Amino acid sequence: MTEDERATILIVEDDEATRRFLGDNLTADGHDVLVADTGRDGLRMLEYKYPDVAVVDLALPDVDGLDLIARVRSADGVATRINPDTPLLVLTGRDGELDRLRGFERGCDDYMVKPFSYPELRLRIAALLRRADRGMRRGRLRVGELEVDPPSRNVTLRGRRVELSQKEFALLRTLAAEPTRVFTKEELLRTVWGFRSMGSTRTLDSHACRLRRKLGADGDRFVVNVWGVGYRLIDGLAAA
Repeated sequence: MTEDERATILIVEDDEATRRFLGDNLTADGHDVLVADTGRDGLRMLEYKYPDVAVVDLALPDVDGLDLIARVRSADGVATRINPDTPLLVLTGRDGELDRLRGFERGCDDYMVKPFSYPELRLRIAALLRRADRGMRRGRLRVGELEVDPPSRNVTLRGRRVELSQKEFALLRTLAAEPTRVFTKEELLRTVWGFRSMGSTRTLDSHACRLRRKLGADGDRFVVNVWGVGYRLIDGLAAA
């Protein structure tokens, strides 16, 4: 599987055995896997980790999975960073017709019942990824001649592709969502890395430095360090 074909898949499942089975197999198939054992943690990862697909159980210990789905679909992109178009696949032991109808009414894209076939689940996830790749082109972000396409994870500058690591892309995507706004270091560490506190880590600064260098190969200046605060993105064209 190439870097472009790799997807980030969130598993929201309170059963440890199922969570481990899905995580091990999806990772073996080349995907990046996030796991949550409660609805609250699942929503937090949807907001800050930007998964490409979420596999959601309905019987969660703190919230009903149907309510989680409804909250994702009602996200407005202002009060929360959750992408309301995130593909959602329900994986549950509820096998009644009414349960299925409620799942689709709340906004799930697919519905599978336990016990399940892993090969079938893998193919259904692949189908959701293809559909999302075709349908989410409107999510492209532009800052001057820099273009960020979240669905495909492509970054281009004057039509030339810029190769970024997963975290470099996540950092750029966050900054590009609100150009010229200064993001604090605490906010970026929480949003991109999921850190609860800053501590003494240099992770953000090192990633920002590499991102600045890659975007500035031709003399452009996009990533700006606001001393004592954090980082911002500007339309920094190269000098003529």
